[in-house]
Amino acid sequence: MDVFRLTGPAQLAGTIDVRGAKNSVLKLMAASLLAVGRTTITNVPAILDVRIMVELLVRLGCEVDYVAEDGVVSIDVPAEVGIQADYELVRAMRASISVLGPLTARMRAAHVALPGGDAIGSRGLDMHQAGLEALGAVVHLDHGYFVAEAPTGLRGTEIVLEFPSVGATENLVMAATLAHGTTTIANAAREPEIVDICTMLVEMGAQIEGIGTSDLTITGVESLQPVTHRTVGDRIVAGTFAFGAALSAGDVTVRGVGLDIMPNIGMKLRDSGATVEDLGEIILGDGAQGKGFRVLGASRPHAIRVATMPFPGFPTDLQPFVIALNSVSDGIGLLSENLFEARWRFVQEIARLGAKVRIDGNHALVTGSESLSGAEVEASDIRAGAGLVMAALRAGGVTEVSGIDHIERGYENFVDNLRALGVDIERVEKRDVLSFD
Repeated sequence: MDVFRLTGPAQLAGTIDVRGAKNSVLKLMAASLLAVGRTTITNVPAILDVRIMVELLVRLGCEVDYVAEDGVVSIDVPAEVGIQADYELVRAMRASISVLGPLTARMRAAHVALPGGDAIGSRGLDMHQAGLEALGAVVHLDHGYFVAEAPTGLRGTEIVLEFPSVGATENLVMAATLAHGTTTIANAAREPEIVDICTMLVEMGAQIEGIGTSDLTITGVESLQPVTHRTVGDRIVAGTFAFGAALSAGDVTVRGVGLDIMPNIGMKLRDSGATVEDLGEIILGDGAQGKGFRVLGASRPHAIRVATMPFPGFPTDLQPFVIALNSVSDGIGLLSENLFEARWRFVQEIARLGAKVRIDGNHALVTGSESLSGAEVEASDIRAGAGLVMAALRAGGVTEVSGIDHIERGYENFVDNLRALGVDIERVEKRDVLSFD
């Protein structure tokens, strides 16, 4: 197996270019199924999950050109596409469920395997099912597949989500774009990635009002048209390197994401003692115009208190980085996880680096230490893996992170980017001691 081997301590210093958001581009690719013809998506990160989505679309009958270096994926969607998303792909990437809405809307049927993905807690499909049923689809489970059928098409309705679920909002908005009549979605998710998807749908000809608010109104249209669309920058990747700078007393400039879509993140970084500078509009590495910011970490961060919440609250995906920062802070920090119950697996691993964390229900109380110590640790999900790498910046000696396939699902060129920021890190092959070949 391959591992990331990092020698610390280290400070992050330099500039990092952040491309499109994983949590947006995968759904944009799914949305292409709503329009016959060639849709092109730019600013696409070179990550494993994009390759998985490419394979899924190919199996549905699309022709896909993906140039990872250029960050461009072009999808030729035929008039008739398949309706089954197989388990072997869906289990590897939960975002595969996002084809459910587009297929049900345009092909009037979808058979999607129940999803897998990260081990961070239960994320049921109850709201997806209830929403599609409200739109007139007949939905049931059959041999491990989520089956939705609407032989006469979907019809506009009123939907009230129990919780502002990102996945349910995405699927139901996409489904409603081709429904007969008007659909309203109350308590909709408001994340920047939702705004990005709605923006692309409008460019395709959809009629959506209330974008960026918790109340969406979608008036169905007969058909949509293919477009070229640039993916919004990845605020979670940006936050990853921002927290890395803050906890390592580093100096990092992030290009491709603005503080306007990560308000609570900037505030908490400042609470930690870091200097956060908004760079405003800048020219990005690919020549496009975008935004950026700079983070200068304090010599030792202050402990911070964070509660994860739906946007515009603090994102749960950055929870591991808050714990990592608090573990080397000058006080006692608190993290309250309000979204996913199983995200504490990360705590077991960072404790191997010497972090002092006590779990009480959905709260993590972290007592800061001056430094951590290198050890062998394992990533249990995308952000946990990256969080362990960032924590290792303050660990003396060698840290080896296994389970790096998780990290590569969400971070492009991770090792190269860290090296460019001054980190002694490499990807190495390590013999599995449980292999008896």
